This record gives sequence, structure tokens and C-alpha cells, in this order.
Amino acid sequence: MTRTPSDPPPPRTLVLGATGFLGRWLLLELLTDGEPVAAAVRGGADTALRRWLREHGADDTTLTTVTADLTRPGLGLTPEDDDRLAAIRDVHNLAARYQFGLTRAQAEPTNVDGALHVLDWCATRPHLRRLVHLSGYRVGREPDPRHPLTPRATDELYARLGAYEASKQLGDAAVRVTAPRLGVPLTTVNPSSVIGHSQTGEAGQYLGLAQLVRQLHRGRLPLLPGTRGTFVPVVTVDHLARFLTAVPAHDEAPLAAHTVLDPDTPPLPDLIATLAAHLGVRPPRGLIPVALVRRLPRALTGADPETLTFLSEDRYDTTSADRLATAAGLTHPPLVPALRRWATRLVADGFGAPGGSRT
Repeated sequence: MTRTPSDPPPPRTLVLGATGFLGRWLLLELLTDGEPVAAAVRGGADTALRRWLREHGADDTTLTTVTADLTRPGLGLTPEDDDRLAAIRDVHNLAARYQFGLTRAQAEPTNVDGALHVLDWCATRPHLRRLVHLSGYRVGREPDPRHPLTPRATDELYARLGAYEASKQLGDAAVRVTAPRLGVPLTTVNPSSVIGHSQTGEAGQYLGLAQLVRQLHRGRLPLLPGTRGTFVPVVTVDHLARFLTAVPAHDEAPLAAHTVLDPDTPPLPDLIATLAAHLGVRPPRGLIPVALVRRLPRALTGADPETLTFLSEDRYDTTSADRLATAAGLTHPPLVPALRRWATRLVADGFGAPGGSRT
């Protein structure tokens, strides 16, 4: 393929899910570091993505965009786009169907099949250094993942967890089992709940913990689900983006996994009390067991059943992530100011409602 002087340099890093919440921030970090990057987009997303990057101070002259579809083998790339990605050495798969209330048929094509399509494609890259696969923080904790599960076990998993979390667990297990067979160096990164930028509070994602903050702000959280020890850890989006950029240069083992969260995250009741004081609203009057919330009508509780699986007292081993962060010179920004800025921005954005201001 012949290049012209106006073409960007051959990309060395490919970001899948580039137009999503995390993908944009990762692209911004990579471009700021001067990395020649390719962003996988769908349809006409290129213009909006470049505008967002420029508004955030990025020089997008080293950015290549390709049209991709993870639900198809070969990522649905044209031969020309596949050739433009011949020099790729690092792949970040941040693509996911992140939404509660999905059906299995909606979640699986991207979260399971798509994860395997990315892995298969990576096996064709002659210069590949590492595939970084983004999972969820309550995913991938079993030391010996199984793939594939029996049809019955798969059905039971979907029934117990809901389509989003079940599909993420299945996708995580699938890549961890399959990558060694294909000889693809793999790192799975399991971030906790991702909040906004530590300095601006900018989020762009309004699911999960943000929904709880919305209920709090609107006076619809009289009782908080969980216990005094319920732990919903968080991480700022800018710290996570910096961590992801560091992974390929620091992970050398064929298979690695990291759980990324801010160790200063307080138990959920204390976190919510901090945000209530900042927003000037009344905190919940008490706690209500999650098991009871499950039995009450959703119209009464306002709680999405799928989000309740995240309300746990579990703690998470971050040893490997902490070691990598230290090697890369990364530290978490101060958490309480970041939480306050995030909550302020959520309110300013109308929690993602059409009438709210959005960056």
C-alpha cells in the first residue's frame, strides 16, 4: 500500500472501542505520548471522535481510523484497512456492550464472540507485542477459567448474573483459555467502577455507581442497599488510561491479569455520605439488605436487579497492578476531591439526560 506525505505514520497501537467512554481517554493518553495510534470506529464516528480529542488538546495527526465490526471474523476490516494495520504491536480491546437489561442475544456478539474475534485477529499480526483485554472488576478471579462451559452452565450463569456480567465473565474466560493456544501474549485488566477525570470530573458514562449518585441527588435513596462493609471500589478514568498505556511495556509474561482500583475507596455508606455532604442533600437514613431489595418491586426501590450483584463486601487482590504502577511511576490522584468533582459534573451533565450539558 502506497503512503502519501499527508498520511499519518503506520500505527503501532490499535484501540478497539475507541469511541466509548474509556476508549476516548486511552486514545488521548496515547496521542499525548506521541504514539501512532489506530482507532476502530463504526460508521461516521470518526468526525465526532477527532473533535473530542482536539477539544481535549490532542494532536490527531498521528491518528489513523479504520472501520471495524468485532462481531465479524477478521473484525470486519477491509483488505485495505487490514493492510494499514500490518505494523500493529499492541492491541487494546475496550469494546463492550455495557448496558443493564440486555438480552443474551444482544450481549454475546460483542462481549464473547467479539473478544474471541479480536484474539484470532491478533494472532495474525507478525509484530504483536501484547493484547490488553478490558474486563470487569468482579470478573476473572478464578485461577483456572473454563471455556467453553456446558450449555446448562452457561444458561445458569446468565440467569444468575444477567446478560451483561455473564457475558463479560464468559468473554474473559474465553480469551484467557484461548490466548495461550494461539501464542498471543495477553493481559486482562479488571478495573473497578470508573469515575470521571480527577481534575475536571468529566465522565461521559452514567451507569453503575453514577445511577446511585443520581438517586441520591434526586432524593430517591432513603435507604442504601448493602451493609456497613459493602465495598464498591472506584478508579479515576485518567489513572486507568495511564495504567493501560503502561501495560504492554511492563508485562512480559505470556499471560497476566491486573485488578485496578483506588485503595483509598471507603466502604459504600461512607462514600455515599461524602457525596451527599458535597451535593448538599440528605444521606440515606439507613441500610437495607440486598436480599430484601431483590424481593421488592423495582418501581419501589429504583434499583436495577443486575446492579445488585456489585454490592458486595468482597475485597480484591491488586498486588500485580500495584507492582506495575510502581514500575511505571503511576500513583492514584487524591480520591475525595476526584469524587466531588465527578459528582458535580454528573449533576451539571444531567446524569446524561438529553437536557443536560455534555462535553
